[in-house]
Amino acid sequence: MITEQDTLPMDLEQPAPSRETAVTFRSPLPGPTRHGTMDSPLGELTLFGDGEALGGLLTPPQQGTRAIPSEWVADEGSFTEVRKQLAAYFAGELQHFDLPLAPSGTPWQLQVWRALTTIPYGETSSYGQLARELGRPTASRAVGMANGRNPISVIVPCHRIIGADGKLTGYAGGLERKEFLLALERTTR
Repeated sequence: MITEQDTLPMDLEQPAPSRETAVTFRSPLPGPTRHGTMDSPLGELTLFGDGEALGGLLTPPQQGTRAIPSEWVADEGSFTEVRKQLAAYFAGELQHFDLPLAPSGTPWQLQVWRALTTIPYGETSSYGQLARELGRPTASRAVGMANGRNPISVIVPCHRIIGADGKLTGYAGGLERKEFLLALERTTR
């Protein structure tokens, strides 16, 4: 007869994956939003922010063109360090971005976006896993919605979130771009 003393306790919780340190976001500086573009393997990226911190990195839309708000100021001379680090990332030479970031969002969105920055290069997580790590185990849909509104794609790596079954799920830039980014990271780790 097996007694309680003969069995080992079973750990039903999966151990948390090793994580990077979350980046710190800051508030955008007052003044106009500046924007510029950059060529990349994903197509022409739109960079925008306050001129010192990046507020957004947008991939080309699936169809048509992106309308830039008329109050934004074109400034192709801004975001020099962003362009340099992105070029190194796409060349497989950079795994960790070190940039001032100032995304605008709700407190929940900012919390999710910070958590995205802890997913190591070349690894993935699921919406449910991220929800559990944020102390909200039933909030996987809310994590998914915040993930989908991430304004700083690639640098705040929303592409590293996959479905619980291991399949690729929605990506604002398109699944083919998500596949490209994940393949790049897997082959250059």
